[in-house]
Amino acid sequence: MTEEKADYKLDCRGLYCPEPIFRTREEINKLESGQVLEVIADDPAAYEDLQRWAKNTGNELIELRKEGFEVIALIKKK
Repeated sequence: MTEEKADYKLDCRGLYCPEPIFRTREEINKLESGQVLEVIADDPAAYEDLQRWAKNTGNELIELRKEGFEVIALIKKK
């Protein structure tokens, strides 16, 4: 676990691919460089999708973990 704190939180529970990625992109675009977005999703595909999206967009995936049925990601805007 990291000590990084989220500046904003995005709840994507109940949404399925590709909606969590669309919402993540919308929210990260509102942030300033260096700010952190926490994404919570319960779509099993979100675990891999968020990793791939962060890599493809150049944003930093600080943390990615599963807690029960939920995927929690901390993403720092580039």
